[in-house]
Amino acid sequence: MALDTDIRRLSSVPLLSELDVEALRLIAFSAETRILRAGDILFSKGERASGGFVVVSGAIALDPYGDGRAAAEIVGPDSLIGEMALITETERPVTALARQPTVVLSISRELFHRVLREFPGAAARLQAAIETRLANFAALANAQTLKPG
Repeated sequence: MALDTDIRRLSSVPLLSELDVEALRLIAFSAETRILRAGDILFSKGERASGGFVVVSGAIALDPYGDGRAAAEIVGPDSLIGEMALITETERPVTALARQPTVVLSISRELFHRVLREFPGAAARLQAAIETRLANFAALANAQTLKPG
């Protein structure tokens, strides 16, 4: 895939859209492309996570159950899977399974941390965006807790 195409794709991902073009270029150049067939497992619930994945094409089912129930969520192109794993050590909370032929860009935590070190302005914007999202999430959770049942 062309580098410019990968940069455009990465810039359409909400979390990554906070990064400068040069930071996105570094990610696009360094990320690993993985090609999955329908039914391939990208990762399994409980595995140690070493980074995140941007879906380039296809669809990934996210299954937290592992008991045959329908997947909790299906994500497609321009989705970021495992954004917390880009920032900190964690375990995968779901199994990710390709529902059809799928291409993903694999972004290691090491690469992501390098980008944050080399582009501190982008890191500050990313931190502010995450803080806003967490505040909105907390407000929504509080509002739902206060609803009369």
